[in-house]
Amino acid sequence: MKLHNLSPKEGSKRKKQRVGRGSGSGRGAFCGRGVKGQNARSGGNVHPIFEGGQTRLFRRLPKVGFTNQFKRDVSIVNVGQLNRLSSDTEVTPELLEEEGFISKIGKDGVKILGDGELEVALEVKAHDFSESACEKIEAAGGKTEVI
Repeated sequence: MKLHNLSPKEGSKRKKQRVGRGSGSGRGAFCGRGVKGQNARSGGNVHPIFEGGQTRLFRRLPKVGFTNQFKRDVSIVNVGQLNRLSSDTEVTPELLEEEGFISKIGKDGVKILGDGELEVALEVKAHDFSESACEKIEAAGGKTEVI
């Protein structure tokens, strides 16, 4: 069997119906569009979501959800995670990203939260700190600095 020997299966291909070619064709005169009306005209048709004047489905459905336009986009790191770093390290958002603590620096920066315990003295620079995070970092002998 070669490509030039192949042919489509019997009955799978049909010739295109040529409309408006006389009454003997079965699609003469009005070409299967009916008599007058919006859909009989060229270019005339209703919008896909039009339901004949009935209220459209998307308007009948209730609105759901809420988008807070004042939401802050911050990346979060807990104090307990910082134990992986060696003592006296200067911790910056760039370092946190390199070391894999965060996947990317948020639009509004990095916030350090106070979950966990810190046993290493670190100098932490971030965009925001929780009160408990500041206390734990300073209790471990480190410093905090807001960028």
